[in-house]
Amino acid sequence: MAVIPGDGIGPEVIAEALRLLAAAGGVDVEHLPWSATHYLQTGVTIPADGYETLRSFDAVLVGALGDPRVPDNCHARDILLGTRFALDLYVNYRPVRLLDDRLCPLKGRTAADVNFVVFRENTEGVYVGVGGRFKAGTPDEIAVQEEINTFKGVDRIVRFAFTFARARGRRRVCMADKSNAMPDGHALWQRVFAEVKPEYPEIEATHLYIDALAMFLVQDPGRFDVIVTNNLFGDIITDIGGALQGGLGMAASANLHPGRTSMFEPVHGSAPALAGKNEANPIGAILSAALMLETLGRAEDARRIERAVEEAVRAGDVTRDVGGTLGTREAGEAILRRLR
Repeated sequence: MAVIPGDGIGPEVIAEALRLLAAAGGVDVEHLPWSATHYLQTGVTIPADGYETLRSFDAVLVGALGDPRVPDNCHARDILLGTRFALDLYVNYRPVRLLDDRLCPLKGRTAADVNFVVFRENTEGVYVGVGGRFKAGTPDEIAVQEEINTFKGVDRIVRFAFTFARARGRRRVCMADKSNAMPDGHALWQRVFAEVKPEYPEIEATHLYIDALAMFLVQDPGRFDVIVTNNLFGDIITDIGGALQGGLGMAASANLHPGRTSMFEPVHGSAPALAGKNEANPIGAILSAALMLETLGRAEDARRIERAVEEAVRAGDVTRDVGGTLGTREAGEAILRRLR
């Protein structure tokens, strides 16, 4: 695996994830220096052969990217978004699982109510960079940002969601769009969803407009098993999911292209204000490493790490953001002890 520790708290949380991977065994690691510091020293965000280099690995684990010394964060854009597009990592996979009832911000909700996954289309939508600004900086400025939806892109993410539900015994798939207000682009989502769902008769297939889905996530998250949506909407609702499971420090993610090199990362930011203070929550990075093992066919090792995390959370051996008193290293050690 390639490791890009990145900026801010990235190196700290990745160090704990690597300790867990080492204990699980059988992982060869190569560190890549790509970061804000590397960019400021060299002027290079990612080498000319960088994406080809990443393709030579089984997986890529990223810490966090973003640094106030690089105001436009061009290095983060080239490394993260660039890798998603160059490696065609069309599935953003976000499991949302509450590990302890006390972490849920919703009154009366328990771990039984918060256990779903979100699949976000990861290579299209409004994040493709199609658009521009005319007369920028003037009172007549015009800004255009276009959303791109293709049959190929929509079909493969919708099929992935149904296939995942069938394989994991999940009974419900909900597709979210905004076809009532965006009737052209999202008519394609409606068409594909209608064509695919009869192929999975055992799955209850439903549709919600994205604003209604966001409301129901807060009112009744237990109604969801699998959610599939576009790039922008998925970006937003997965942060709601992170809050439901105790905060972004608990949230893991995978950027997948089945059968090819994939990238794994905690979803929190680089949090420069916390860097070097031994305060960051390492659980998102650790669970991202577990997702990596699961994707590479080592499901039992992934379950072992997840169980160790769950035991530490329930015992309160965690960082301050989730009610504990431990630092980053100490929280990682508490999980490592349970894994061993």
